[in-house]
Amino acid sequence: MTVDPLISTAAAAELIDEQGQADAPRLVLLDVRWQLGNDHTHDEYLAAHLPGAIYVDLDDELADPATPQLGRHPLPSAERFQRAVRRWGLRPDDVVVVYDDVSGTAATRAWWLLRDAGFESVRLLDGVLAKWRAEGRPLQSGDVAAADDGTVTVRFGHLPTVTMDEAGHLPQQGTLVDIRARERYRGESEPVDPQAGHIPGAVNAPTDENLADDGTFRPASELRDRFAGLGVDGSTPTAVHCGSGVSATHTILALSIAGIDAALYPGSWSQWSLTPGRPVATGPLT
Repeated sequence: MTVDPLISTAAAAELIDEQGQADAPRLVLLDVRWQLGNDHTHDEYLAAHLPGAIYVDLDDELADPATPQLGRHPLPSAERFQRAVRRWGLRPDDVVVVYDDVSGTAATRAWWLLRDAGFESVRLLDGVLAKWRAEGRPLQSGDVAAADDGTVTVRFGHLPTVTMDEAGHLPQQGTLVDIRARERYRGESEPVDPQAGHIPGAVNAPTDENLADDGTFRPASELRDRFAGLGVDGSTPTAVHCGSGVSATHTILALSIAGIDAALYPGSWSQWSLTPGRPVATGPLT
């Protein structure tokens, strides 16, 4: 079964309105509000979120603890993620809609992990919370908890990943896509990690260029043209990385819209730049 990775605000609102009807699919809304340097995302969730949405703690539920060997946001263990999906109340036949308040760059981490765990009916709210607000759609305050524990069993391995060594060799046989801001890629600025620059041979495709002016994803044809300009057309292996493996999933989703499969390099620049002996390039790709 192929599931559209996106859902419009209108379609999501309709699913919310249908809850309780006998023939309606059960909906689970996940608010994955996370932003680097912002310690108040849970407070922001409590103030206003989509009706019935459950808060997801990215650092505690979508990642294992940071280590110098694995980077700032290692993928969670199956046991950690199992606890999370059970807390969210997920059942195998549920429809899951994820969203955040940062263009989808955090929520796609949940989308990717659920897909990797074998859960197919998971979609990102296109335009996320900003579009929902702009349309004047209803919001709810306070905390929401699932009525019952979930029954989904986590079995990772349904989506491709690459190791640090594989990422380093990929530009020789395919394309490694670095989705960080251009100034970070070129090594002009590095606000988080210990070294500035990029993995030699990686091409730069900043995440915000996946989106149209209204914050929704660009059409498939535009995304195909964008990635083709970087040498990414699905004919050779492609992997994507970012600073710590979170926002790279946004571009993996964009590539899927364009009909291109791509692997995730989970350790991303945080792992690479913390590993002694790894080469670092600066400036534009030549």
